[in-house]
Amino acid sequence: MDFESANPTVVKSIKQRDLLNTWLRLYAPAQRVPRKADFQPARIEDELPDLVYMTVESTTPPRLIIDSDGTRMSMAYGHTGRGRYLDEYLGTRLTPIVIPIYQRCLERALPVYTVSHVDDASGRIVAYERLLLPFSDSEGVTHVIASLKTISEDGGFEIRNLMRGNDALPTAKLRAVIDRELFHRTLGRIPSADVIEFS
Repeated sequence: MDFESANPTVVKSIKQRDLLNTWLRLYAPAQRVPRKADFQPARIEDELPDLVYMTVESTTPPRLIIDSDGTRMSMAYGHTGRGRYLDEYLGTRLTPIVIPIYQRCLERALPVYTVSHVDDASGRIVAYERLLLPFSDSEGVTHVIASLKTISEDGGFEIRNLMRGNDALPTAKLRAVIDRELFHRTLGRIPSADVIEFS
């Protein structure tokens, strides 16, 4: 599965960009994966329906256990996944196309962003935007937080069973590892490496 190299501007959703910027502020000083406990984005309560918290089980290969799943994920997949392995929750059809995305996040210990298109029950195209953020409380990646957004250019769409409700599998439109410009540039500030010229 191919992933392109990207900088943080690849993320379209403003709310997902806010989550990524919070992660980058923690990552940038030491260029190390942050601890999950330090991740405290502003207005996190507003994002909880779209967030899924997972623990990495250090097997070979590693497996992810769903600690909590947002209400939108539960609706899109038809039922809650809390307490289950992600691969078992996804099932045999979706596991081969979804698990490699999480594996890349674990391998690179960097954020991964994907966009897939999926048809709802009425045939409307829905963009499924996934941002994976890695965290480490010891060695390697120990936790992943996934932000999952669903957007349709047609406006309204049916989210219930979105990921399982039809025969067609999601179509990948973008797969990217965010591995460039791994810092958060605050608006109105000049980065220290920039050259300033006076006329």
